[in-house]
Amino acid sequence: MSARILALFVFFLPLTLNAIAPLQVAQLTCEYLENPLGIDVAKPRLSWTISATARNQSQSAYEIVLHTDQKQLEQNKASIWSTGKINSAQNLHIEYAGPALQSFTRYFWKVKVYNQNGEASEWSKTAWFETAMMSPKDWQASWINDGSIPPTQEEKYYEDDPMPMFRKQFSTSKKINSARLYICGLGYHEAFLNGQKIGDHVLDPGFTTYRKQALYVVHDVTNQVQKGNNVFGVQLGNGWWNPLPLRLFGRWDLRNFQETGRPCLRAEIHLTYSDGSKEIIASNDTWETAPSSIIRNNVYLGEHQDARLERSFNEAKPWSKASLCKGPSGELTAQMQPPIRITKTIRPRSIKLIGKDTFLVDMGQNFAGVASFKVKGPAGAKITMRYGEDTLKNGHLNWWTTVAGQIKEAWRLSGGPGAPKTAWQKDEYILRGDALGETFVPRFTFHGFRYIEIVGWPGQAPALDDIQGLRMNTDLSPNGSFECSNALFNQLHEVIQWTFLSNVFSVQSDCPAREKMGYGADMVVSSEAFLYNYNMANFYGKTVRDFANEQRPEGGITEIAPFTGIADRGYGDQSGPLGWQLGFPFLQKKLYEFYGDKRVIEQYYPAFERQMAFLQSKAVGNLFYWDISDHEALDTKPEALTAAAFYYHHALLMTEFSEILGKKEAAEKYQKLAANIKRAIVNHYHVNGTGRFDNATQSAQLFALWYGLAPDRKQTLDVLQQEFQRHNMHVSTGIFSTKYLFDVLREENLNEWAYQIANQRDYPGWGDMLAKGATTLWETWGDPGFTYSANHPMFGSIDEWFYRSLLGINPTAPGFSKVIIKPQPAGDLTWAKGAYQSVQGKIESDWKIQGSTFSLRVNIPANVQAAVWIKCKENGRVTENGVALSGLKYRDGYAVVEVGSGEYRFEAEYQ
Repeated sequence: MSARILALFVFFLPLTLNAIAPLQVAQLTCEYLENPLGIDVAKPRLSWTISATARNQSQSAYEIVLHTDQKQLEQNKASIWSTGKINSAQNLHIEYAGPALQSFTRYFWKVKVYNQNGEASEWSKTAWFETAMMSPKDWQASWINDGSIPPTQEEKYYEDDPMPMFRKQFSTSKKINSARLYICGLGYHEAFLNGQKIGDHVLDPGFTTYRKQALYVVHDVTNQVQKGNNVFGVQLGNGWWNPLPLRLFGRWDLRNFQETGRPCLRAEIHLTYSDGSKEIIASNDTWETAPSSIIRNNVYLGEHQDARLERSFNEAKPWSKASLCKGPSGELTAQMQPPIRITKTIRPRSIKLIGKDTFLVDMGQNFAGVASFKVKGPAGAKITMRYGEDTLKNGHLNWWTTVAGQIKEAWRLSGGPGAPKTAWQKDEYILRGDALGETFVPRFTFHGFRYIEIVGWPGQAPALDDIQGLRMNTDLSPNGSFECSNALFNQLHEVIQWTFLSNVFSVQSDCPAREKMGYGADMVVSSEAFLYNYNMANFYGKTVRDFANEQRPEGGITEIAPFTGIADRGYGDQSGPLGWQLGFPFLQKKLYEFYGDKRVIEQYYPAFERQMAFLQSKAVGNLFYWDISDHEALDTKPEALTAAAFYYHHALLMTEFSEILGKKEAAEKYQKLAANIKRAIVNHYHVNGTGRFDNATQSAQLFALWYGLAPDRKQTLDVLQQEFQRHNMHVSTGIFSTKYLFDVLREENLNEWAYQIANQRDYPGWGDMLAKGATTLWETWGDPGFTYSANHPMFGSIDEWFYRSLLGINPTAPGFSKVIIKPQPAGDLTWAKGAYQSVQGKIESDWKIQGSTFSLRVNIPANVQAAVWIKCKENGRVTENGVALSGLKYRDGYAVVEVGSGEYRFEAEYQ
């Protein structure tokens, strides 16, 4: 290249760069999903993020076009729906407003946006969504089962009951353009086409209240349909649809509280040929059925397989005719939450012989899922695996903490007729005797465990390579990252991730072994930590509906959803205690706060009104007096105070939701109710002139502070500090007050105090758990022993503190359209860095202290406004990318800078 040409190139380069639009459309989603295959939402919502090449970029307008023909859309020809240019900064939840969507149709769409100066982006890449059954009338398939009759005696449920397989043979002679499978197999199902499993899901579909709703799953099977003969097969398991009559905690039989039935199937394969013709293969009584090798299976007790009974879907041996059946009563809806998958394979740390023919396997990590093994041995040999979270002092398995519903022979707690005397988690496999060996993988159960006791292994001892753990969980997309200079906090953050992922099997549970249930309070305290770490939009959307599906006739909300009968300390009509009922509206608030989701509040407002009316009818003088309260607090729980505070919280949320929806009269009514409740609480529980509330424990003081009840906040804080000093700066907090603790101290700029509490290494505290070998969080501050779960998410609420305080990332408007970045350095921390992938884009915070300099790098997505708080001494010098800033505001040891989108590097005089 000549010097003259090079000079011209350099001269024109800036012009070329300037020609690139400063704003571009990035990730496109429909109902939070990228290119969703099967949705049944009548008016789906479209969203996008924005990338920018310059700072301070925001959207001033957008335009959406949508078509069923991708080529015509990309050639900008006439579209089915076009918004035209809409002057709006909104880039979240734009509701489709075109002609009614047709079932089984793929819609293509793209977006153009305009920045604050009116400059247009390029059209985005084309995205799509595909509809499924837009009406119940679209289903052509019938519900089928194997015709077996449910037992008439409870004890018969515990006998061998081979699970049904179904198959349908069909033939194609024309070229396939597309093929879709729509399937609901209850309780759980796995589907196969021509010998290959369809998809990578496990434990489909998710657990719901079947009398109100059941979920179907959509798969693209285009590449699995072959020209000529095809065999479609389905294997069913019991799941939650056909549970055992096991009396959990000696009292509650799930069959008494949920609609149940024999395993059943409804499925359709839709074939679209290249000539435009279509064919539907729908389940009916022409399908065939046969018993499988899964002779027993239960979500609590485990799975038993007899491999000698295995059969393939295409074998010539005769099958029986399937029977038509009723199926669940509830509405069939598309499964929108992420599926459960095998997300990690874990190798054992050690295998020890602990008795005659008995081996103990240490997986090195507590987790949820199943254990799989490879084995070679004679036909008829039986291998038994039992699971536990710990070992006893003699080196044997401690199964006590994982026993279903605490049904233990030693405790004389019975599970009912036919139930095992001790309801441990146990899988069994009977070998078929393959000369080359065989593999056992449980398919319709899941366990919580670290250790496995193996009995009956044929031949020599199992080798490490023979066994693997398959971690399973709802496959949530990671949204957050965090690390800092404190190794304990980094380890704790990792342990919390293992704990959280152990407790998402379509329902957020309290533990993955003993109970597996969706307790409302656990969600209240841990949901924000979950939200910072994972994309919870559709998962929590399902959870809110689970609670709505279980709303009691009088309006109360259950303690658990889907409901399993437990209503401890509730208020009648099988409603739950107030702190657990709070899960229903609280998750709606979080979906609005984190994702800007207003529709969820609109949709469930009538149900929330009914709940509030129920609570008001049960209140006595605007107060309540009993609740489970601050579960696992070490001091005496202030039960009546917490019950009243939860009632106040409901009223505050009802006020806020009414305001969001523009219901002025309702907002005024509930605002008055909230004020009356607050007044009653203060009059009843505040000790005048002292700052003390109720028994003045850590729990009581934190409830008063978190709910803004204290007439003199400083006084109440002083009492709280005295309580912590009495406990040598250790927690005595429970499920709720542990979360409230870090919120209160963040808001009061008392992070030094929070750091000291979080950093304790002895009992009680997180450091003590880790020092004692915990790889997931415990249900209690002390050793779980023989009673408590060792894999419980509730004390994982501290992970929220890592994001909100140490990284300082906090929303100040719905959907993170406005944020505060305010890192709060404390203790001996010298750096922290991390990010949160908001619905607007990635927000980053990365700070360090070197000598007397505080450095902070932040990244703010386009269309977001941020207030950045930079730690510095009063009137200290602050630079951004080396340039000194002037006219700064200084507050509480920070310099405050208002910025738009972009990456910024600040340095400040720290001391």
